Amino acid sequence: MNRPMTVNAALVAEALDGLRSDPKVLHPKWFYDSAGSALFERITELPEYYPTRTEVGILRAHVDALARHVPEDAALIELGSGASTKTRILLDALRQIAVYVPVDISRDFLAGVAADLDRHYPDLVVAPVAGDIMQDLPLPEPARRRRKVGFFPGSTIGNLDPAEARALLRRARDWPYVAAFVLGVDLVKDRDTLVRAYDDRQGITAAFNRNMLHRLNREAGADFDVARFDHEARWNDDHARIEMHLVARAPQKVRIGGETVCFAPGESVRTECSHKYTRQTLGDLAGAAGWRVADMPTDEGGLFAVAILVPAPA
Repeated sequence: MNRPMTVNAALVAEALDGLRSDPKVLHPKWFYDSAGSALFERITELPEYYPTRTEVGILRAHVDALARHVPEDAALIELGSGASTKTRILLDALRQIAVYVPVDISRDFLAGVAADLDRHYPDLVVAPVAGDIMQDLPLPEPARRRRKVGFFPGSTIGNLDPAEARALLRRARDWPYVAAFVLGVDLVKDRDTLVRAYDDRQGITAAFNRNMLHRLNREAGADFDVARFDHEARWNDDHARIEMHLVARAPQKVRIGGETVCFAPGESVRTECSHKYTRQTLGDLAGAAGWRVADMPTDEGGLFAVAILVPAPA
């Protein structure tokens, strides 16, 4: 006997809210079910997708610059920690880190990562926090009275609209005893390089994008004909961002949450925006949230940067 489907009520509510809007949108946080996370790991290894390997190279090459902003006996707080892969570069090199606070929305996955870190770093206090990085989160007791350094790699700041990005940085600026914030930032560059990074020749990014529709079918009781939507990456010059869209090939009516959503031929659903920055626009964003850019090392090609933010004078 087939078990009845358990409907993800939060997914249904947010999806309907976005699909009722004009233009239609879906929030990128819903990419990351188990299938989506596995696809994204494949994306990070694609030749067209430069951000991951470039950021890793910058972290390794400039770890001494980062060390100057990490106080002795510090707590490192990583937002959206995932597998904490890049963090290990810092943990291996910066012995002054006494506490590591990985923050991630997936409680079970976070517990497994924290257990692995406990095994590999026996002298480090690992204090995971399960929660949404876009909300105020209580800091665990081992970190509360220590100097704090934030870590937000992967250019995830670019997936937030400017108001969301400013609010996130402001919340971090308000941490007691905060010393610095290390931020991965994808930089503005030529359109072709950007579009290729989000529309690879193997079609992995297209599968990642369409997986959101599969997830809506599985968890929200929707009936998308996924094969009738094309993946498209667009550069929006006015907003300095790459946009990912799912474009309807033909008219389609989709049932979800007791409602019918109609798609016209060529109509798109925007699933992600990835904002790109210059030194000036990043400085403006940081300044509006109470920070200043102390250093901003990049790779030789100027594709990516790791910005080191410090509190601006009040």
